[in-house]
Amino acid sequence: MASALLRVVFLVVSALWILPQITLAKHARVTRHYKFNVKLQNVTRLCQTKSIVTVNGQFPGPRIIAREGDRLVIKVVNHVQYNLSIHWHGIRQLKSGWADGPAYITQCPIQTGQSYVYNFTVVGQRGTLWWHAHISWLRATVHGDWWKADTEAVINQAMQTGLAPNISDAHTINGLPGPLYNCSAKDTFKLKVQPGKTYLLRLINAALNDEMFFSIANHTLTVVEADAVYVKPFKTNIVLITPGQTTNVLLTARHKPPHASFVIAARPYATGPASFDNTTTTGLLEYKNNKTSSLPNTKLPLFKPKLPIFNDTVFAMKFNKKVRSLANARFPAKVPKTVDRRFFFTVGLGILPCSKNEKCQGPNNTRVAAAVNNVSFVMPNTALLQAHFLNQSKGVFTTDFPANPPIKFNYTGTPPSNIMVKSGTKVVVLPFNSSVELVLQDTSIIGAESHPLHLHGFNFFIVGQGVGNFDPKKDPPKFNLVDPIERNTAGVPSGGWVALRFLADNPGVWFMHCHLEVHTSWGLKMAWIVQDGKHRNHKLPPPPSDLPKC
Repeated sequence: MASALLRVVFLVVSALWILPQITLAKHARVTRHYKFNVKLQNVTRLCQTKSIVTVNGQFPGPRIIAREGDRLVIKVVNHVQYNLSIHWHGIRQLKSGWADGPAYITQCPIQTGQSYVYNFTVVGQRGTLWWHAHISWLRATVHGDWWKADTEAVINQAMQTGLAPNISDAHTINGLPGPLYNCSAKDTFKLKVQPGKTYLLRLINAALNDEMFFSIANHTLTVVEADAVYVKPFKTNIVLITPGQTTNVLLTARHKPPHASFVIAARPYATGPASFDNTTTTGLLEYKNNKTSSLPNTKLPLFKPKLPIFNDTVFAMKFNKKVRSLANARFPAKVPKTVDRRFFFTVGLGILPCSKNEKCQGPNNTRVAAAVNNVSFVMPNTALLQAHFLNQSKGVFTTDFPANPPIKFNYTGTPPSNIMVKSGTKVVVLPFNSSVELVLQDTSIIGAESHPLHLHGFNFFIVGQGVGNFDPKKDPPKFNLVDPIERNTAGVPSGGWVALRFLADNPGVWFMHCHLEVHTSWGLKMAWIVQDGKHRNHKLPPPPSDLPKC
């Protein structure tokens, strides 16, 4: 498919500081070596120069082009004052869980002056994936929105006060905010196209805390891939993409375009009660045959796209239902037809008590928290995978994560009187090769809100979704077990639910968390342990010798 296109264009919607996606395609296996030097770099945006964390001094940063079957060997050297880890978002990491990257889950972070080699093979995946920092809010520097403040200071202050953190100062397209912000006209992304040519646009939402609507004025987009999985092509004027998701679209340039420029725009889809950056980032699509565009002091007329209102959940539900797996003989949808283990997880907000020494600004000295099944996850001091592999779980984690909410209530109706959550480092243990059905239910505690949930180590099939409370008798008969979309990140609908199925065929410890970074910081995360299988090729190999130490 890609070979027939004139050009491949990479667009990180809303939040690109660097452009580190992994582009996958089919071909003979080779080993590709990379070195990532993580260091500080002065960058100017919105008439402000600040020192940000970059990779190889690039802004945007280096892109990896891999092919299906390739082995990637990437040495990451940390030259900054922060501990750091890199996650290869969406890569299955089959028997290579030591390379997955989330700090304190599969590895201890890389300390200042230290290095770590990520070594993994791309198996059975093709399309667009991405990489980003996976510790605290460094995703905003190694990959994320523009903040005038230090993002580490922003989240640290929020955690101390117990209130929501400040919002970003700008969204960007490929690191450029566009002219709708003060002092940013020169920082505008421009896409030059030729009439009649077809382009593949690889979209990545790398925003810290915002889902995004994306559109190009007066142009139709054809969605062909999502999260490195081919989909049944469908046409749309607007793409909805949540943080963590990738979407490939085809753009066919007009054969006889008017002498005009067309605005590329993205702005948030937000459903929660908290404040959010409601600004619009813009770029320009320009035709190369518009001769007047090269003349000095000549401005072409602008066509602007019409985006949905910021909380258009109806559009969001309809768009997500259009995305379905290709499900043909060459690329089948291997959705589990039977289920070994069923789980029902509520996801949402609540409150936690603060200690007497803290001065939290919530009611009765409480802080805002987020939880799965009323458990707000506490990050351990030792990596979970290491503790599991060495059978040293005592004092690190427990295996009593609840399969169902501890208390049943009207999840999308009036909140219960007690909105206090519990905290702990709890995991779920799954036998190797067990088939799992997971229903994720949004709650209206503090406020209903869409949550993009990302599962490490696996793709899953979205077999159903709906508004209101999940009905275990009426809803499962309507599940799509024929061509459901296969993804690694799914949006739990605001005031609704989503049902997932996956096969636990990858031994290791696998993080699952909200990709709204503020919710992850508040504890909306948990982990799955998949046990080794009986055969040698179903067991997790030992850790590499350079695995970072805590």
